[in-house]
Amino acid sequence: MTKVAIKQAEAQNFAPLLVYLTKKDYFCRMDKEKTYQLLSKQVESLIEGEHNAVGQLANITALLHETMGWWWTGFYLVKGDTLQLGPFQGPVACYNIKRGRGVCGTAWQENRTIVVPDVEQFPGHIACSSLSRSEIVVPLHDGEGNVTSVLDIDSKELATFDEVDARWLEEIARIIETQVTFNNIL
Repeated sequence: MTKVAIKQAEAQNFAPLLVYLTKKDYFCRMDKEKTYQLLSKQVESLIEGEHNAVGQLANITALLHETMGWWWTGFYLVKGDTLQLGPFQGPVACYNIKRGRGVCGTAWQENRTIVVPDVEQFPGHIACSSLSRSEIVVPLHDGEGNVTSVLDIDSKELATFDEVDARWLEEIARIIETQVTFNNIL
């Protein structure tokens, strides 16, 4: 994080976020809306002015994963007709996902966020891990509206994600879209 970003966060009274960034016990005492509000500001500060797209995505993934305590958090990047594994946190993952396959491929094909309360009930779900029980996938876009990647998050618990997660993760995706240049990653 740049010195400017730290000063901006401090000036906006986000100093506690800088101190408790990965302290799950701190965020557990906050409601989900407030946690996401702080996370969105932190994502913005974390990647502002940086030009290393892989590093930006890696740090965003680490921030989300450590703060929220999810099972798997990461990006799949569009390359031709395939989503290819990008920066992630969690257990090993599938390398490639075809357009329209599984939750990630379907979110890409339909260009929409998909919340899956029970992955066993999703037709064509790709089980990279049998421990994954619920999932949310949010597409990210370039300036022309084309999907460049998806943010994929899995939980070991059923029905972890809801409309609050979808709304705030879409907001975080919009921040990423304005700061990360995807065309030089793959």
